[in-house]
Amino acid sequence: MSKDEQKSRAAGLELAQIIFIGRTFEEYMKMFNLTEEEIKGKSILDCPGGACSFSSHAREYGADSMAADIAYEHEVDQLEVKGLQDIEHTMNQMEQVQDKYRWDDFGSIHGLKEERKRAITDCVADMRRFPNRYVASVLPELPFADEQFDLTLSAHFLFTYADRLDADFHLKTILELLRVTKRELRIFPTADLSGKRYEHMDELKAILEERGCIISEEKSSYEFQRGAHTMLRMVKSR
Repeated sequence: MSKDEQKSRAAGLELAQIIFIGRTFEEYMKMFNLTEEEIKGKSILDCPGGACSFSSHAREYGADSMAADIAYEHEVDQLEVKGLQDIEHTMNQMEQVQDKYRWDDFGSIHGLKEERKRAITDCVADMRRFPNRYVASVLPELPFADEQFDLTLSAHFLFTYADRLDADFHLKTILELLRVTKRELRIFPTADLSGKRYEHMDELKAILEERGCIISEEKSSYEFQRGAHTMLRMVKSR
């Protein structure tokens, strides 16, 4: 087997391990308590961006937006197929755990499925149109300059998977996200998949405050997973 074939095979295995699902622009605006005026003219990073449509629509409102994710090393066509399969699989799983979620915004699993399909449809269309806006990266390292973005958003990764990502990874990743951010980093939610607040949050906040960040936990206007309705906001003090 040639090196290229080995590389291709390894990439295929990695794609099987990636869940390529995303949220819509509207969900992001609620999750992060954002206004259209707030994103206008700002350079914004969505990391990890997954199949989210925030970056594509933010540009329509005058933002200079980009997304970074481990998934973006794969071809768009492959990601689209994988993402639609992931949506079907996830919706089947949701049937068993509906009581862990609030259905005010989506109405039903069918409504949720339509929104997840809308997110990936908008995302892959934008990836085809602006491929350089979707950058492959493996956290806790990012291929961006210091303070390249005014605002960085990170959804449903840190804290969410606290059972799989240890405290050291959380700290290194947050410090890296702050490195590429000029002014502000927001992470949503602050709860894990069981709905409990991240267990190392107080120690993490103390470390970041020592490094000159103003930290706040703020209730957001978005709650789908019960108990997951708070974001961590980190502002760099000058």
